[in-house]
Amino acid sequence: MPIKNFRPLTPSGRFTSLNKVTDIVSKKRPERSLTEHKHKTGGRNNLGRYTSRHRGGGHKQLYRIIDFKRSTLDLPANVQAIEYDPNRSANIALIAYTDGVKAYIIAPKGLKPGDTIFASDKATTNDFNVGNSFPLSIIPPSTLVHCVELVPGRGAKIARGAGTSLELVAIEGDSATLKMPSGELRRVHARCRATIGEVGNGDHNQQSLGKAGRNRWLGVRPMSRGMARNPVDHPNGGGQGKSKGGGGRQHLVSPWGQLAKGFVTRRRSKLSNSSIIVHHNGRKPRGKK
Repeated sequence: MPIKNFRPLTPSGRFTSLNKVTDIVSKKRPERSLTEHKHKTGGRNNLGRYTSRHRGGGHKQLYRIIDFKRSTLDLPANVQAIEYDPNRSANIALIAYTDGVKAYIIAPKGLKPGDTIFASDKATTNDFNVGNSFPLSIIPPSTLVHCVELVPGRGAKIARGAGTSLELVAIEGDSATLKMPSGELRRVHARCRATIGEVGNGDHNQQSLGKAGRNRWLGVRPMSRGMARNPVDHPNGGGQGKSKGGGGRQHLVSPWGQLAKGFVTRRRSKLSNSSIIVHHNGRKPRGKK
Protein backbone atom coordinates (compact mmCIF):
# COMPACT_ATOMS: atom_id res chain seq x y z
CA MET A 1 0.00 0.00 0.00
CA PRO A 2 1.22 3.58 -0.63
CA ILE A 3 2.53 5.71 2.21
CA LYS A 4 0.38 8.63 3.35
CA ASN A 5 1.95 11.78 4.80
CA PHE A 6 0.00 14.27 6.92
CA ARG A 7 -0.13 18.05 7.04
CA PRO A 8 1.74 19.25 10.16
CA LEU A 9 -1.33 20.57 11.97
CA THR A 10 -0.03 18.96 15.20
CA PRO A 11 3.52 18.21 16.39
CA SER A 12 3.05 14.47 15.91
CA GLY A 13 1.53 14.87 12.45
CA ARG A 14 4.71 16.51 11.18
CA PHE A 15 6.59 13.20 11.31
CA THR A 16 3.76 10.73 10.78
CA SER A 17 3.83 8.46 7.70
CA LEU A 18 1.34 5.61 7.64
CA ASN A 19 0.03 3.04 5.20
CA LYS A 20 -2.77 4.55 3.13
CA VAL A 21 -5.80 2.27 3.22
CA THR A 22 -6.79 1.54 -0.37
CA ASP A 23 -10.07 0.26 -1.76
CA ILE A 24 -8.62 -3.26 -1.98
CA VAL A 25 -8.35 -3.58 1.82
CA SER A 26 -11.75 -4.30 3.32
CA LYS A 27 -13.00 -2.43 6.40
CA LYS A 28 -15.41 -5.17 7.47
CA ARG A 29 -15.07 -7.07 10.74
CA PRO A 30 -13.07 -10.31 10.57
CA GLU A 31 -14.79 -13.64 9.91
CA ARG A 32 -16.05 -14.66 13.33
CA SER A 33 -15.50 -18.40 12.86
CA LEU A 34 -11.83 -17.75 12.01
CA THR A 35 -10.97 -15.67 15.09
CA GLU A 36 -10.16 -16.56 18.65
CA HIS A 37 -9.35 -14.78 21.90
CA LYS A 38 -5.79 -13.52 22.25
CA HIS A 39 -4.32 -13.61 25.75
CA LYS A 40 -1.73 -10.94 26.49
CA THR A 41 1.18 -11.86 28.76
CA GLY A 42 2.68 -8.42 29.32
CA GLY A 43 6.08 -9.98 28.67
CA ARG A 44 5.80 -12.43 31.59
CA ASN A 45 6.14 -16.21 31.58
CA ASN A 46 4.03 -18.80 33.43
CA LEU A 47 5.82 -17.91 36.69
CA GLY A 48 4.93 -14.24 36.38
CA ARG A 49 8.52 -13.20 35.73
CA TYR A 50 9.67 -10.78 33.03
CA THR A 51 11.10 -12.55 30.00
CA SER A 52 10.43 -9.82 27.39
CA ARG A 53 10.96 -6.22 28.43
CA HIS A 54 8.89 -3.12 27.62
CA ARG A 55 5.73 -4.98 26.68
CA GLY A 56 2.22 -4.36 27.97
CA GLY A 57 -1.05 -2.55 27.38
CA GLY A 58 -2.15 -1.83 23.87
CA HIS A 59 -5.45 -2.15 22.06
CA LYS A 60 -7.53 -5.30 22.27
CA GLN A 61 -6.84 -7.73 19.43
CA LEU A 62 -8.50 -10.84 18.04
CA TYR A 63 -6.23 -13.52 16.63
CA ARG A 64 -7.01 -14.48 13.03
CA ILE A 65 -6.50 -18.21 12.38
CA ILE A 66 -4.25 -18.43 9.31
CA ASP A 67 -4.07 -21.52 7.10
CA PHE A 68 -0.30 -21.97 6.76
CA LYS A 69 -0.55 -25.59 5.57
CA ARG A 70 -2.78 -25.10 2.48
CA SER A 71 -3.77 -28.77 2.81
CA THR A 72 -7.03 -28.48 0.81
CA LEU A 73 -5.79 -29.72 -2.56
CA ASP A 74 -7.25 -29.43 -6.08
CA LEU A 75 -10.20 -27.33 -4.89
CA PRO A 76 -10.48 -23.77 -6.25
CA ALA A 77 -10.97 -20.95 -3.77
CA ASN A 78 -12.35 -17.47 -4.45
CA VAL A 79 -10.73 -14.46 -2.78
CA GLN A 80 -13.53 -12.64 -0.98
CA ALA A 81 -11.61 -9.85 0.77
CA ILE A 82 -8.18 -8.48 1.66
CA GLU A 83 -8.14 -7.56 5.35
CA TYR A 84 -5.89 -5.88 7.92
CA ASP A 85 -4.40 -8.16 10.59
CA PRO A 86 -3.16 -6.53 13.84
CA ASN A 87 -1.04 -9.60 14.64
CA ARG A 88 1.37 -9.31 11.69
CA SER A 89 2.86 -6.81 9.25
CA ALA A 90 1.28 -8.45 6.19
CA ASN A 91 -2.36 -8.22 5.15
CA ILE A 92 -4.46 -11.38 5.01
CA ALA A 93 -6.89 -12.68 2.40
CA LEU A 94 -10.24 -14.29 3.16
CA ILE A 95 -10.83 -17.16 0.74
CA ALA A 96 -13.88 -19.39 0.25
CA TYR A 97 -13.55 -22.84 -1.31
CA THR A 98 -16.20 -24.17 -3.66
CA ASP A 99 -17.45 -26.50 -0.90
CA GLY A 100 -18.24 -23.48 1.31
CA VAL A 101 -15.29 -23.70 3.72
CA LYS A 102 -13.58 -20.37 4.46
CA ALA A 103 -9.98 -19.71 5.48
CA TYR A 104 -7.45 -16.93 5.93
CA ILE A 105 -4.09 -16.90 4.11
CA ILE A 106 -1.24 -14.41 3.91
CA ALA A 107 -2.13 -11.97 1.12
CA PRO A 108 0.56 -11.91 -1.61
CA LYS A 109 1.35 -8.86 -3.71
CA GLY A 110 -1.07 -8.52 -6.64
CA LEU A 111 -3.86 -10.66 -5.18
CA LYS A 112 -7.25 -8.91 -5.21
CA PRO A 113 -10.89 -9.78 -4.41
CA GLY A 114 -12.49 -11.92 -7.10
CA ASP A 115 -9.33 -13.85 -7.98
CA THR A 116 -9.29 -17.65 -7.90
CA ILE A 117 -6.44 -19.58 -6.32
CA PHE A 118 -5.80 -23.23 -5.44
CA ALA A 119 -3.27 -25.62 -3.92
CA SER A 120 -2.15 -28.81 -5.62
CA ASP A 121 0.61 -31.41 -5.93
CA LYS A 122 0.66 -31.16 -9.72
CA ALA A 123 0.69 -28.21 -12.08
CA THR A 124 0.93 -27.10 -15.69
CA THR A 125 2.90 -24.19 -17.11
CA ASN A 126 0.00 -21.73 -16.70
CA ASP A 127 -0.73 -22.62 -13.05
CA PHE A 128 2.14 -20.74 -11.43
CA ASN A 129 0.12 -17.64 -10.63
CA VAL A 130 0.27 -15.47 -7.53
CA GLY A 131 -1.38 -17.15 -4.52
CA ASN A 132 -1.24 -20.75 -5.76
CA SER A 133 0.54 -23.29 -3.54
CA PHE A 134 2.73 -26.18 -4.76
CA PRO A 135 5.62 -28.35 -3.55
CA LEU A 136 9.00 -26.82 -4.31
CA SER A 137 9.86 -29.83 -6.48
CA ILE A 138 7.48 -28.73 -9.28
CA ILE A 139 8.03 -24.96 -9.11
CA PRO A 140 10.33 -23.58 -11.85
CA PRO A 141 13.74 -22.27 -10.65
CA SER A 142 14.17 -18.47 -10.25
CA THR A 143 10.53 -18.18 -9.10
CA LEU A 144 9.80 -15.85 -6.16
CA VAL A 145 7.94 -17.69 -3.39
CA HIS A 146 6.77 -17.02 0.15
CA CYS A 147 5.21 -18.95 3.06
CA VAL A 148 7.68 -21.81 2.68
CA GLU A 149 7.73 -24.87 4.92
CA LEU A 150 10.87 -26.00 6.73
CA VAL A 151 9.51 -29.51 7.29
CA PRO A 152 6.98 -31.04 4.85
CA GLY A 153 3.44 -30.89 6.23
CA ARG A 154 4.16 -28.67 9.24
CA GLY A 155 3.02 -25.40 7.70
CA ALA A 156 4.81 -22.31 6.43
CA LYS A 157 7.62 -20.96 8.60
CA ILE A 158 9.77 -18.80 6.28
CA ALA A 159 8.96 -15.53 4.43
CA ARG A 160 5.68 -14.58 6.11
CA GLY A 161 6.37 -10.87 6.83
CA ALA A 162 5.28 -7.93 4.70
CA GLY A 163 7.26 -7.50 1.48
CA THR A 164 9.39 -10.64 1.92
CA SER A 165 10.05 -13.36 -0.64
CA LEU A 166 12.54 -16.13 -1.35
CA GLU A 167 14.09 -17.13 -4.66
CA LEU A 168 14.03 -20.80 -5.61
CA VAL A 169 17.58 -21.28 -6.90
CA ALA A 170 17.69 -24.96 -7.82
CA ILE A 171 16.22 -28.42 -7.29
CA GLU A 172 18.69 -31.26 -6.77
CA GLY A 173 17.15 -34.64 -6.02
CA ASP A 174 15.14 -34.42 -2.80
CA SER A 175 16.44 -30.99 -1.79
CA ALA A 176 15.66 -27.45 -2.91
CA THR A 177 18.02 -24.48 -2.56
CA LEU A 178 16.46 -21.20 -1.46
CA LYS A 179 17.98 -17.73 -1.40
CA MET A 180 16.89 -15.75 1.65
CA PRO A 181 16.36 -11.96 1.67
CA SER A 182 19.63 -11.71 3.65
CA GLY A 183 21.55 -13.49 0.88
CA GLU A 184 21.81 -16.75 2.80
CA LEU A 185 21.50 -19.94 0.75
CA ARG A 186 19.58 -22.65 2.57
CA ARG A 187 18.60 -26.19 1.64
CA VAL A 188 15.12 -27.61 2.46
CA HIS A 189 13.28 -30.75 1.38
CA ALA A 190 11.77 -30.55 -2.10
CA ARG A 191 8.38 -31.77 -0.78
CA CYS A 192 8.01 -28.58 1.32
CA ARG A 193 5.15 -26.42 0.06
CA ALA A 194 5.49 -22.79 -1.01
CA THR A 195 3.15 -20.10 -2.30
CA ILE A 196 3.91 -18.27 -5.55
CA GLY A 197 4.73 -14.55 -5.36
CA GLU A 198 5.93 -12.21 -2.64
CA VAL A 199 4.06 -11.05 0.45
CA GLY A 200 2.09 -7.84 -0.03
CA ASN A 201 2.10 -4.59 1.98
CA GLY A 202 5.75 -4.03 1.14
CA ASP A 203 5.65 -0.39 2.29
CA HIS A 204 5.10 -1.47 5.88
CA ASN A 205 8.71 -0.70 6.88
CA GLN A 206 8.46 2.83 5.42
CA GLN A 207 6.01 3.93 8.11
CA SER A 208 6.87 6.49 10.77
CA LEU A 209 4.65 6.23 13.84
CA GLY A 210 5.03 9.95 14.58
CA LYS A 211 4.40 9.84 18.32
CA ALA A 212 5.03 7.66 21.37
CA GLY A 213 1.32 7.09 21.90
CA ARG A 214 0.99 5.08 18.69
CA ASN A 215 3.65 2.69 20.04
CA ARG A 216 1.58 2.30 23.20
CA TRP A 217 -1.45 1.35 21.11
CA LEU A 218 0.67 -1.47 19.69
CA GLY A 219 1.52 -2.76 23.18
CA VAL A 220 5.08 -1.38 23.35
CA ARG A 221 6.05 0.35 26.60
CA PRO A 222 8.84 2.95 26.94
CA MET A 223 12.44 1.93 27.53
CA SER A 224 15.37 4.10 28.55
CA ARG A 225 18.85 3.72 27.08
CA GLY A 226 21.45 1.76 29.02
CA MET A 227 23.87 4.70 29.01
CA ALA A 228 21.22 6.88 30.64
CA ARG A 229 20.99 4.57 33.67
CA ASN A 230 23.02 4.13 36.83
CA PRO A 231 25.87 1.59 36.95
CA VAL A 232 23.83 -0.60 39.28
CA ASP A 233 21.07 -0.88 36.67
CA HIS A 234 23.07 -1.45 33.48
CA PRO A 235 26.68 -2.30 32.52
CA ASN A 236 26.81 0.78 30.26
CA GLY A 237 25.41 3.11 32.93
CA GLY A 238 27.22 5.82 34.88
CA GLY A 239 29.76 8.41 33.79
CA GLN A 240 29.68 12.19 33.86
CA GLY A 241 27.31 12.95 31.03
CA LYS A 242 27.33 10.93 27.83
CA SER A 243 29.83 8.10 27.99
CA LYS A 244 30.12 4.44 27.15
CA GLY A 245 29.44 3.55 30.75
CA GLY A 246 31.51 2.90 33.85
CA GLY A 247 33.65 5.99 33.25
CA GLY A 248 35.53 4.28 30.38
CA ARG A 249 35.18 3.21 26.76
CA GLN A 250 33.19 0.00 27.16
CA HIS A 251 31.61 -2.09 24.43
CA LEU A 252 27.82 -1.84 24.15
CA VAL A 253 26.21 -4.79 25.91
CA SER A 254 22.80 -5.99 27.07
CA PRO A 255 21.71 -5.61 30.71
CA TRP A 256 23.18 -9.07 31.30
CA GLY A 257 26.52 -8.37 29.68
CA GLN A 258 25.92 -9.93 26.23
CA LEU A 259 27.84 -8.04 23.53
CA ALA A 260 25.41 -6.07 21.35
CA LYS A 261 27.53 -5.62 18.20
CA GLY A 262 29.67 -8.02 16.20
CA PHE A 263 29.25 -11.00 18.54
CA VAL A 264 27.97 -14.20 16.91
CA THR A 265 25.15 -15.64 19.01
CA ARG A 266 24.20 -18.60 16.79
CA ARG A 267 25.22 -21.94 18.32
CA ARG A 268 27.71 -24.00 16.32
CA SER A 269 25.89 -27.15 17.44
CA LYS A 270 22.51 -26.06 16.03
CA LEU A 271 21.02 -28.86 13.93
CA SER A 272 19.88 -26.61 11.10
CA ASN A 273 23.49 -25.47 10.45
CA SER A 274 23.83 -28.45 8.12
CA SER A 275 21.10 -26.95 5.90
CA ILE A 276 22.98 -23.67 5.32
CA ILE A 277 25.08 -23.59 2.16
CA VAL A 278 26.24 -19.96 2.37
CA HIS A 279 25.72 -17.60 5.32
CA HIS A 280 24.24 -14.12 4.92
CA ASN A 281 27.75 -12.59 5.08
CA GLY A 282 28.98 -14.73 2.20
CA ARG A 283 30.92 -17.20 4.33
CA LYS A 284 30.49 -20.92 4.02
CA PRO A 285 29.93 -23.07 7.12
CA ARG A 286 32.90 -24.75 8.69
CA GLY A 287 33.92 -27.95 6.95
CA LYS A 288 32.31 -26.96 3.62
CA LYS A 289 34.30 -25.94 0.55
